[in-house]
Amino acid sequence: MPGGNLAVAVILLVLAVVFVTRALRIVPHQHAWIVERLGKYDRTLGPGLNFVIPFVDRVAYKHSLKEIPLDVPSQVCITKDNTQLTVDGVLYFQVTDPMRASYGSSNYISAITQLAQTTLRSVIGRLELDKTFEERDFINSSVVSALDEAALNWGVKVLRYEIKDLTPPNEILRSMQAQITAEREKRARIAESEGRKQEQINLATGERESFIQRSEGERQAEVNRAMGEAAAIQAVADATARAIERIATSIRHPGGMEAVNLQVAEKYVDALGKLARENNTMIVPANLTDLATIIATATSVIRQQPPLSAPPAGHAPGAGRSGG
Repeated sequence: MPGGNLAVAVILLVLAVVFVTRALRIVPHQHAWIVERLGKYDRTLGPGLNFVIPFVDRVAYKHSLKEIPLDVPSQVCITKDNTQLTVDGVLYFQVTDPMRASYGSSNYISAITQLAQTTLRSVIGRLELDKTFEERDFINSSVVSALDEAALNWGVKVLRYEIKDLTPPNEILRSMQAQITAEREKRARIAESEGRKQEQINLATGERESFIQRSEGERQAEVNRAMGEAAAIQAVADATARAIERIATSIRHPGGMEAVNLQVAEKYVDALGKLARENNTMIVPANLTDLATIIATATSVIRQQPPLSAPPAGHAPGAGRSGG
């Protein structure tokens, strides 16, 4: 019966194909499959080609070993100062033990989500409203620490938790905005007053420096003026001394005394002429007619002065008396 044998062969071929298809399992990279044999955990299949016994072994659970982001639904939390906050975040975890992830919890994702929410409410309840915005790192680390300890029994490693948003009620938002505005206005007023203070300091410093510079200039001008006057007086004194010295030297020369007598007489007559022109009343000496006596008196004063220098050679000390 060739037809019967052919049908049996076809059936056997189909069974063989089905057996091979069900016996070979290809596990993708970064995945793990849990195999149960007759309803009991048998082994964990790693990435690559694996062999199972059809109708005896079955793949009960399939897990991804990649890092998985889990969106934690938003919830209302009460802070330490009795303020409501709507908080939502995202949780990152990774399956590290596929067997525990399969049998440690009926749904480890739901368990992690619920635990994250309860832990977050507990952490927020220990903080005041202002601290919740400043202590995000503390909140995140506290949630991760609590979840990681509990998730060990579920074969899951909690990597990190990040708060996406903290939303207080509208009334709190308005009061916070008013507080921020008042704080900015206060800082602006402080900055303005500091600017005015610095301006006054700069002006006072400038005036002081200017006064010092002016006083230094005036003092230097006085010093220079005094030095100039002293130099002028010294120059006049030197010129007068040199003139007197030259006159004294000239007197000792022949004819010098006669010249002095003549000059004294001219000065005397000139002075009397000025008195006659400028005054209606004039006081005159009793011996006005004895001009020679007056000149002799003046020249005698000149002769009594000590010599300024030695007389020139060849001249006697009394050479000028011949004109007397």
